[in-house]
Amino acid sequence: MNTSRRTFLRAAGVGLSLPVLESLGSAPSKASPKRMIAINQDLGFIPKHFFPGTSGSNYALSPYLEKIAAHREQFTVFSGLSHLGVDGGHRADKTFLTGAPHPGRASFRNSISLDQVMANEVGHETRFRSLSLGINDSRSLSYTQAGVEIPTIQSAAELYKKMFLQGDRKAIEAQLVRLQRKGSILDVVMGQSSDLSKRVSALDRERIDQFQTAVRSLEQRLTEAQAWETRPRPKVDEVMPEYPKDKKQFFEMVRMMNDMSRLAFQTDSTRVITLFLGGVRTPGVNLGDGRTIGGYHNISHHGKDEEKLKQLAEIEVGQLELLGELLQDFKDVEEADGTLLDHTMVLYGCHMGDANIHNNTNLPVILAGGGFRHGQHLAFNQQNNRPLANLYLSMLHNMGLETDRFASSTGTLTGLV
Repeated sequence: MNTSRRTFLRAAGVGLSLPVLESLGSAPSKASPKRMIAINQDLGFIPKHFFPGTSGSNYALSPYLEKIAAHREQFTVFSGLSHLGVDGGHRADKTFLTGAPHPGRASFRNSISLDQVMANEVGHETRFRSLSLGINDSRSLSYTQAGVEIPTIQSAAELYKKMFLQGDRKAIEAQLVRLQRKGSILDVVMGQSSDLSKRVSALDRERIDQFQTAVRSLEQRLTEAQAWETRPRPKVDEVMPEYPKDKKQFFEMVRMMNDMSRLAFQTDSTRVITLFLGGVRTPGVNLGDGRTIGGYHNISHHGKDEEKLKQLAEIEVGQLELLGELLQDFKDVEEADGTLLDHTMVLYGCHMGDANIHNNTNLPVILAGGGFRHGQHLAFNQQNNRPLANLYLSMLHNMGLETDRFASSTGTLTGLV
């Protein structure tokens, strides 16, 4: 019997979760893997609407958090977190998951992102080591060991093809030839750079070493891609989404990418995902009720203009409602030992505390799922922020990585376990 539990529930028009049934292909198996999705909403939130006024487990939900109130016991909201030394307003987007200081400087060099540390540990177990996704923007949250940006997939339809459409034998063989050719080119590049390293200064040797680290990482990815290319791709009931071409269909784009992320985890195609929500390059937002609010970036610089603040709040409420949908979708997926949300860390936030003034302190951050102790507002000093990297170190430990430091961390974040 090849029946999807999700399809069954939708067809029945109910929001209840069926028990784990063998007939629906959900027989108990080994322990579910740990996963992580990190989402950056690049224009942030109006602080007074986002942050609660009280802390602890009995905190009063803020107006925005009311939109995800149904999941209160499954998320923690933070205040007083930031990356030490990170400035530059919008330019800090590239450091949201790396914590590398001073991204606005000409001499800036990025470092490895949180997701790639995780991918280096668990990525070999899935077809895709990680997935870097973006909406209305080519910018990425993901950076390699050498600080090189990992390109994004910018269409839910393209992501669907990549994960689920199997080429015929001829197409597979052609892809294997392409992968082998790229591997041969990398062999030559490594040889040439090694020869060059013997004839340059110490500083240049350091740069060549960083370059070779990036090449070795790419070689590893190519080797893994060759191994996976001949394996059949998973079968899913969902059809390929019709991804909008109109950038103003921003909410629908987010909803489709969220659906594809759920499918990626359900099929164990990957265990690590990043999603960059590119509000800066979104010309306007269709609210789905016949109205469109134009100039998302422009109204984020509201200057306390009441009309702009009202419009901005409508968009930001929509963003939180989409997060609520994602959390519910993850909760609806039963696994052998809990739900998809139980085993998935959902990090949601922004690299700016207040987009109106381009500051990079007191960042709006939510962490849901993943088996942490939730249902609380962890409030730290809003003038002397705690390192956001402390939260990331806690997440690395949750993923099973034994490390004592990430970026500017000073230890794990208290109150989560």
